[in-house]
Amino acid sequence: MFLAGELTVYFYAVTSVLLFWYFWRTYDERSRLPPGPFPLPLIGNLHQINTGDMVNSLKAMSQKYGPVFTMHLGMRRVVVLWGYDAVKEALVDHGEEFSGRGPVPTLQLAMEDYGPIFSNGERWKEMRRFALVTLRNFGMGKRSIEERVHEEAYHLIDALKKTKGLPFDPAIQISNSVSNVICSVIFGKRFEYHDKEFVELLQGIHTVAVITSSLGGQLYTMYTGIMKYLPGLHRTIYQVMTDLEMFVQKRVKINQETLDTDSPRDFIDCFLIKMEKDKGNPSTEYSMKNLIFSALSLFMAGTETVSTTIKHSLLLIKKHPEIEARVLAEIDSVIGRDRLPTILDRSRMPYTDAAIHEIQRFSDILPFGVPHIVIRDTKFRGFMLPKGTEIYPILSSVLRDPAKFEDPRTFDPGHFLDENGCLKNNDAFMPFSTGKRICPGEGLAQMELFIYITTILQKFKLQFLCDPKDIDIKPRLSGFVNVPISYELQAIPR
Repeated sequence: MFLAGELTVYFYAVTSVLLFWYFWRTYDERSRLPPGPFPLPLIGNLHQINTGDMVNSLKAMSQKYGPVFTMHLGMRRVVVLWGYDAVKEALVDHGEEFSGRGPVPTLQLAMEDYGPIFSNGERWKEMRRFALVTLRNFGMGKRSIEERVHEEAYHLIDALKKTKGLPFDPAIQISNSVSNVICSVIFGKRFEYHDKEFVELLQGIHTVAVITSSLGGQLYTMYTGIMKYLPGLHRTIYQVMTDLEMFVQKRVKINQETLDTDSPRDFIDCFLIKMEKDKGNPSTEYSMKNLIFSALSLFMAGTETVSTTIKHSLLLIKKHPEIEARVLAEIDSVIGRDRLPTILDRSRMPYTDAAIHEIQRFSDILPFGVPHIVIRDTKFRGFMLPKGTEIYPILSSVLRDPAKFEDPRTFDPGHFLDENGCLKNNDAFMPFSTGKRICPGEGLAQMELFIYITTILQKFKLQFLCDPKDIDIKPRLSGFVNVPISYELQAIPR
């Protein structure tokens, strides 16, 4: 048996060997990767990060280590890309090598690697191709996407009128209306604002965004291997995702029972028809799981990103009365008060278009983008990134790159206007990311933002319960999503 003194010596010897092995292995790995702060065991670089303001923490690291650097989020080693040049070079110039999807553990609790967003390899290519073609076909079909947006805009106008000018939180009405656009494409129907199941599902989607952006969500991402066995907020996400999955399954069953292969009504019908055509192919990706999680991915993305941007937009526009006045003048001049805006109006309203671009840039709703991985050993800027290396292209650093925007911390539509007052393109405008993994719903989202924002301003005089200068535009949470504060306003018909 060991004596007490021998046990102490043994403990220190083993600890020393383990520490030596850890630091040697870490140094050996780091010698081939981009530079970055040295990680500590278990916590990585957490002691150097403000989890409530990670963007500025990463900005400080980029200033010390350069626009491409390595850091450890707990036990996860990631390579961070900071600024337009680095992100564009990786995702566009080396798009194929950086086309893998990195893990988003909170969202993949249920989805795993199915659907067009979280899958990789041939599955991703096939599911993305199908989603793009189907969305485009519905946009050009008997009932265009724009008609669907207009229908929901009318319902939103009606819902806002029913508030009778009293203070209310517009979040629910906005989410319901926006979600119904993508629902009409995926499920072939819209849902009433008072539909209890629908309202609970939308609240669940928002809850997922909030939890994913919280400290608990960030810790789950960093320590997935440990925390997935422990109680916590990730259990709430799993339950919400399960409820959403069951909802989609129910809609699929309804479509199966009423399917007319000669006249597809929606995304689900199109997928079911393709499943039937491919049922003899053992390597087909057209499976029930891919159908459910493709529909669910589009449902969630098409609901939360656009509605969150619109919620930010009302704060930003009312915070800046002089910008609101110019947008209103353009709306009155080009559209008037009687008809709804159309996408064709956009080209005749450069200031409004620039303001909506600036809303997207400034609200920065996905500051970290969605993680990528390199799909093969990749040489990038003189460093060797091994296959499977996680990549964080920080979209916030692109949207606020001082080399691309004159005063990136200021909300100014002039960032997108030339000297003649015409809309000016800027390659650093990447709210939907860029390259091969750019959001497949970008075109639909841009149409919705233009029609919804101009319609709300056209039809209502919005009033906050405080002076414009006191409106708080700082996000309530800033993590995976920049979640705006909850607020109340009055919508008085114009």
